[in-house]
Amino acid sequence: METPASRGSVVTLVALLGLTLGLGALGSLATVPQIPGWYAQLQKPAFNPPNWIFGPVWTTLYVLMAVSIWRVWRSTHADALKTKVAFFLMLLLNAAWSPVFFALHCPDLSLWIIYFYVGALALLIRNLWRQDRLAAALQFPHLAWVLFATALNSAIASLNK
Repeated sequence: METPASRGSVVTLVALLGLTLGLGALGSLATVPQIPGWYAQLQKPAFNPPNWIFGPVWTTLYVLMAVSIWRVWRSTHADALKTKVAFFLMLLLNAAWSPVFFALHCPDLSLWIIYFYVGALALLIRNLWRQDRLAAALQFPHLAWVLFATALNSAIASLNK
């Protein structure tokens, strides 16, 4: 049986961590300036978590994303290409959400982005499951958080019409 280290080098893992964490840092550039102003004045549902929770949660999820895809990076499985495409599509949608929601102040449009994000993430998990069940399981917290974020985004969009 292959070990994760034989599937992808440490250099690959570091690159994937840099990619995912860098993406998170870019998202925060669109987010952080809007927190005390625009975001603070929005009506939010009772289940809205405190602002400080988002950074640690997303940092953890970005690390899990990188480790997950790293575990299958050199896979020769029939779904390997589909898995990488789903991963990069999911990252693209992740990168699009923050600027649309925060910088453009468009909760309605960002809701559509997050719907597609959930779909891409579900596809990623399905493909990972076929190749490496641990890699797929590492994405379950990600899916749970994005489903929560979808409910939060939906409530904010609805409350601020």
